[in-house]
Amino acid sequence: MTAAKNPEIPTELTIHPEAEDIIIPPSDLWSDEPPLESDLHRDQIELLLACLKWWWRNRTDFYATGNLTIYFSPEQITTRDFRGPDFFVVKDCENRPRKSWVLWAEQGKYPNVIIELLSNSTAKVDKGLKFELYQETFRTPEYFWFHPNTLEFKGFRLVGGKYQPLEANPDGWLWSQQLELFLGVYESKLRFFNADKQLVATPEERAQAAEREAEAERQQRELAQQEVEELKARLKGLGVDTEQLE
Repeated sequence: MTAAKNPEIPTELTIHPEAEDIIIPPSDLWSDEPPLESDLHRDQIELLLACLKWWWRNRTDFYATGNLTIYFSPEQITTRDFRGPDFFVVKDCENRPRKSWVLWAEQGKYPNVIIELLSNSTAKVDKGLKFELYQETFRTPEYFWFHPNTLEFKGFRLVGGKYQPLEANPDGWLWSQQLELFLGVYESKLRFFNADKQLVATPEERAQAAEREAEAERQQRELAQQEVEELKARLKGLGVDTEQLE
């Protein structure tokens, strides 16, 4: 996404204790991100969030969100030069809802993983300015980008202070050390796969799988009952009293 502008954000909060002024930058800031490029971009963000939050459903030490502003410098409050990754994960933090990610209110924690969704209007920034920002300032260990239309997919890991391209496995997936999951394109969507190469399913996919399993079990029971009835019919034809066998 592009840099956002919000003229309504206060520039500072000043407290006057006795003889000197202490200027404290505000931390209760609303996110200020422009609209997403398309339905594909929105759906992709929601897909990643739904899958990761389910996969980590028993964890309380992470924060995952999308299209949310990261305020990483108090000077941004006056320059209005904010950055909001399309998808990011911060580990070792409190798992609770937030209006935005304010670095000075979060013990200085930057995202561990960032995914940007490319578009014709943002690709240059995502591959250039944001690449440098996430590498040099955020020091984010892993950075990925994915184009929902062209399916371009690439990932980087911070090695010696510089991003190095990740090597794909035979399936074309990239391993995230931070998430301990593969990321790969599946049915034209960016998806997570576990270490055993199993797709991390959405709630809808899990429900559908449960329905298919229940239907398969029902059919098996019906088939077994049908075979019993056919056997009884054959035995009866041979003069066997099948009631005595029950």
